[in-house]
Amino acid sequence: MLAQSAENKIHAFPLDVTDREATENTVRDIETRLGPISLAVFGAGTYRRDSLSTFDAAAIGEMVGLNIMGTVNCLQAIMPAMTTRRSGRIAVMASVAGYTGLPGAAGYGATKAALINLCEALYPELERQGVQMTIINPGFVDTPLTRQNDFPMPFLISSESAAEYIMRGLERGKFEIAFPWRMKVVLKLLKALPPSLRFALTRRMLREEQT
Repeated sequence: MLAQSAENKIHAFPLDVTDREATENTVRDIETRLGPISLAVFGAGTYRRDSLSTFDAAAIGEMVGLNIMGTVNCLQAIMPAMTTRRSGRIAVMASVAGYTGLPGAAGYGATKAALINLCEALYPELERQGVQMTIINPGFVDTPLTRQNDFPMPFLISSESAAEYIMRGLERGKFEIAFPWRMKVVLKLLKALPPSLRFALTRRMLREEQT
């Protein structure tokens, strides 16, 4: 975790977010040393492409452990203090891949869909307790992780542009920050289509080894 003190300095707190006890201890340590957390952004996650031929329960379990449970551990650690103070904002990093099922992203997309659903479910209760919730749904962003992809990445943007989208969205207090807008629109429209039309389009994304 990274935290920013009143002196505007960045402090690193090494942490494995899949360790629930360590996560709770780290959050307490941050608040003890630097003061109450007013904004928490949870972005730990990973991606592994899958298909019928490479479907691996253990690999998907690892993604679930980090992408979902890592965030859940962070939420459990931060929410009590924020709701007690009746202030603060929590931002969770999901993905536009969580909007609808896409070939090659069965496990990854499922974890991101779960995070979107989780945040939508928590939003009303947190709001009633004075805490704001934001879900961040990026498309393809140029990072060391996405550079490993061996398939076209439409509407790819730089990490600097992604940071600007996120900062503007947080400043405006938005519930959902999704970018780039073309990727968001394409996938939301895809989800809205009848299944027969949706699958006609997603079949075109299949690779030879998936047919």
